[in-house]
Amino acid sequence: MGVNTKEMLVKAQKDGYAVPAFNIHNLETLQVVVETAAELRSPVIIAGTPSTFAYGGRDYIQALVDVAATRYDVPIALHLDHHEVLDDIKESVVLGTKSVMIDASHHPYEENVAIVKEVVEYAHAHGATVEAELGRLGGQEDDLVVDAADAYYTDPAVAKDFVEKTNIDSLAVAIGTAHGMYKSEPKLDINRLAEIRKVVDVPLVLHGASGIPFDTVRTCIELGVCKVNIATELKNPFSDALRQYLVTHEDANDPRKYMEPAKAAMKKVVAEKIKMCMSDNRY
Repeated sequence: MGVNTKEMLVKAQKDGYAVPAFNIHNLETLQVVVETAAELRSPVIIAGTPSTFAYGGRDYIQALVDVAATRYDVPIALHLDHHEVLDDIKESVVLGTKSVMIDASHHPYEENVAIVKEVVEYAHAHGATVEAELGRLGGQEDDLVVDAADAYYTDPAVAKDFVEKTNIDSLAVAIGTAHGMYKSEPKLDINRLAEIRKVVDVPLVLHGASGIPFDTVRTCIELGVCKVNIATELKNPFSDALRQYLVTHEDANDPRKYMEPAKAAMKKVVAEKIKMCMSDNRY
């Protein structure tokens, strides 16, 4: 069965690297992530948004990750990414999920705190870890769309209060990243991240990492980011390669064959991101 993320992220924090969190959508994308992580001896977090679980089924996805965690001898954790409904979180925790993100960042601050505290109490009682977000990222994650004008940054002083009040295990920070691919290179508020690190002890999480230069991500890791989320940058090569294969092989009808080039294209990106996070050869 998959592990929770607490020990995984604390080790990363201590040793100066980050654990990549890859969003998967089906058997093939899961296979690519866990096989590549095992080859590179990297811990890995398998992330799924609410719509991914609605598409694949919480029991199916849990079973797939449990099999992967048994097959490979690197730490593998299933993580609920950007979940907002407590009953959904409870359903997965009962099935065996050990890592959850409750996203109440769109609520007023005190309501955010109250919602997160409720999730923390439930998750901790069942041996699961909790990530929460303070500040909002622009772009689109799953069905949640945040206009760039509405995105706002994490305040270090508020972050300190938030972590103390909620007892979360990791904090997702808003420092200028966005979900999806960037139209131009993002300008991250590195100084803000450094200030957050000074007053917050728990591992920090960088969302919206698709398309951010390696050096910038490495700087964020030096300043306390222990988990880096990657989603869109995996979907694009997978779908592009699949589309190209089907266009050039009009008679193709066997998923076992036409999925292979898509998996190979995605594998290259997974390997690159693992090395970007410096999580290879850690186990």
